[in-house]
Amino acid sequence: MTLRSRVLPLLQEDLNFLLTNRIPRRLATLFVGWISRLENPLVRNASIGLWRLFSGLDLSEARQSHFRSMRDCFTRELKEGARPFDPDPAILASPCDGIVGACGTIDDTLLYQIKGFPYTLQDLLHDPALVEIHRNGRFVTLRLTSAMYHRFHAPYDCRVDQVTYISGDTWNVNPIALKRVERLFCKNERAVLSTTLLPNGSRITLVPVAAIAVASIRLHFLDVLLNLRYGGPSVIKCDATLKKGEEMGWFEQGSTIIVFAPANFALCDNIEEGVTIRAGQPLLRVG
Repeated sequence: MTLRSRVLPLLQEDLNFLLTNRIPRRLATLFVGWISRLENPLVRNASIGLWRLFSGLDLSEARQSHFRSMRDCFTRELKEGARPFDPDPAILASPCDGIVGACGTIDDTLLYQIKGFPYTLQDLLHDPALVEIHRNGRFVTLRLTSAMYHRFHAPYDCRVDQVTYISGDTWNVNPIALKRVERLFCKNERAVLSTTLLPNGSRITLVPVAAIAVASIRLHFLDVLLNLRYGGPSVIKCDATLKKGEEMGWFEQGSTIIVFAPANFALCDNIEEGVTIRAGQPLLRVG
């Protein structure tokens, strides 16, 4: 291996980190949110064109072929049947498209955002009751890239009984940032969705984590948009019943969803770090 081949990737990592993190992140996120909503054809076409150029965006599965704005394209629906959910009642399906960034067994309350970078359930969830439910349990981190389908779905028949919104920063959640920023997920904007599987009764927690340019989470069963401007209660009680595969909401670009399950659940054979998975495919085997 030459010196150039060793140094160049490090320089590229440094540049990526500087461009996506060493900027006014909240201001950049608000700006991208504003421009993405513009329905001006020139802005829309230029934005989507650049996005396709740098991300390999594939719109062949999109339900519509015309978009009013870049945001409309980000939050696109797919054609009917594009994401079938595994019907096996022993399977907890993936709620979204994503790349498995980390997965496995929680060590008491300690888990990892990436190898060598631990964080705790309490720091992420801010809920002692949920910490106890998931102590020594299972977790899977799913990273959505900017080109992926950004809507997420119920992984099982379930009831959502509480949503906790935790305001925070908007660090990039790509692997480069995860290797450099300790406890990154615990610093970013996020929502903690507490759910009960039906009729199983097991408790599953989904944590959508926002990021730079995407600090906005829409949940269909809440009448508010969770974003940097949200000023309402942090704990929102609800009683939303969803069928397996039913749409829960969306991000307004790529980000991360962390799935937590009790200790009697098991990772499916197809789940390992680095694997790309689609919404509806097997994720965990129900305990």
